[in-house]
Amino acid sequence: MGDPKKSRKRYTPPRNPWRSDQLSQELFLLGSYGLRNKRELWRAQTQLSNFRKQARHLLAAPGEVRGREEPKLLTHLGKIGLIQLGESTLDDVLSLTVENVQERRLQTLVWKRGLAKSPYQARQLISHGHIALNQRRMTIPSYLVGASEEGSLSYSSGSKFSRMAQASAANAEIAAEMKVEEQASEAPVAPTVESAPGA
Repeated sequence: MGDPKKSRKRYTPPRNPWRSDQLSQELFLLGSYGLRNKRELWRAQTQLSNFRKQARHLLAAPGEVRGREEPKLLTHLGKIGLIQLGESTLDDVLSLTVENVQERRLQTLVWKRGLAKSPYQARQLISHGHIALNQRRMTIPSYLVGASEEGSLSYSSGSKFSRMAQASAANAEIAAEMKVEEQASEAPVAPTVESAPGA
C-alpha cells in the first residue's frame, strides 16, 4: 500500500534526456496538446509502455493464459477509446503511439469539440470547473475520457460558458427563422396567363 504522504512516481523519465531529436519531439507534443510540463508527457509514455508490455507478455504466454487475460486488456483499452472495442487485436495495442493517448485526454477533447479556442484555454476551463462529463464537473485535464462518456462532454450547468452557449444557440435559431421568413416573402409570384379575347 505504501505511505500516502510519499506517493510513487507515475512516470519514468527518458534514459537520455538530452538527445536533440527527442527534445524537439517533446517540445512539439507539449505545444500541440497544451501540456504543462514534460512530466505529463512522460506519464502518458509510461502508461502506453505498460499497455504494450502487457501485450508482449500475452503474445508470449501460453494459450490458456492468453485466452483469459487478452479480452480483459482489449476491453479495458476499448472502454477508454484507445482501440476499437470488439474489433482489435494485440497487434493494434503494439501499434499505439503516445499521440493516441494524448487524443483521449479531456483537455484535447474539449479543444477538438470546439468548447475552447486552444488547448491552453481548454486546460484553463477544466481547471476552473467549466467542463462536465455525464453532468459531473471535471477538474482533471489529463483524465482519459472513455468512449461511452465522450458524447456527454459539455459545459457544466453553473458555468457562464453554458449560459453563453445557450444564448448563442437561441440567437442562431431566431436568425434562421427570420431568414426563412424573408425567403418566403421574397419568393417571386408566378405570373398568371391571361386568356386572349375570342380564344
